Amino acid sequence: MEFWQGFWDWAGNYWWLVFPLMGVAGGISKAWERSAKRRHERRLETLRLKGEIKAAQIAARGGKTGPVPTKRQQEKKQAESHADLLTRLFAEHDEITARWLDYELDVAKLIAFPAMSDGRQPLTAAFLRAKKTADALRPASADAKVSEQQVTEYLDAVGNYSVAFEIAEKEARRLRNSTFTEDERKRLDRAQQLLKVAVDESATQAERNVAYKRVREELDGLIVLSEQAVTVLEKQVARELPAQPDATPQAAPKAEATPTPQPESGPEPEPERIPVSQPKPAPPADRMPLRDPETP
Repeated sequence: MEFWQGFWDWAGNYWWLVFPLMGVAGGISKAWERSAKRRHERRLETLRLKGEIKAAQIAARGGKTGPVPTKRQQEKKQAESHADLLTRLFAEHDEITARWLDYELDVAKLIAFPAMSDGRQPLTAAFLRAKKTADALRPASADAKVSEQQVTEYLDAVGNYSVAFEIAEKEARRLRNSTFTEDERKRLDRAQQLLKVAVDESATQAERNVAYKRVREELDGLIVLSEQAVTVLEKQVARELPAQPDATPQAAPKAEATPTPQPESGPEPEPERIPVSQPKPAPPADRMPLRDPETP
């Protein structure tokens, strides 16, 4: 009773505090309302984004919205989508590798853009790491059983592989041979000129062999050629070797010319057949009587 009496006495003395308290309460209620509205809008935005992402995933996989499929149908559809995606990724992966091998196996391009084979260059090293990762994550075939996570990892690896190659190629074309000294650049220029002679079909085999040896000497210590590149270059240098069989027919006429002296040797017995010995005994017989009368 005393509590309530004291409360009412206090309220009678400070009744004017009701107005600022009502303002504070109104502000708090409005702030709560605004925060609730923002939370609701965020929920709606999240649901909308999830719906768009789901629709994009379905569209990317070539699917269509409809009734909920069974688990077996989902697994079959997922396997088909994985196979289609992996086929496209394999094609892109192989295309990038072929573009890289075009530099790695072509000695002329290696001389022109040596940074593409120099692992000391940061961008080239990053490309080689991306290639190693993509090769390691590549499934055995498009029909291989892989999980969603494996496909995603391989997708990211191929993307990084492609980007790393583009960056490394642009950097190599920008640098060219600027990282070498003046003497080394002269050696590279000589190697480039000699390489043209080594693969020139109009040059003789001896000229190509000499040019090939000098190319290897000029590149020694500057650019490391892979075994595959050396094999390809040697095949180009020896491309005119089939011209050697033309020499074999030339030996044939010589063999045919050998029988020609045989008919000449054939008539040789004919002079031997001449009976020169028969008339010779006759003269001695005539000469004998001539000697008899002279004896007396």
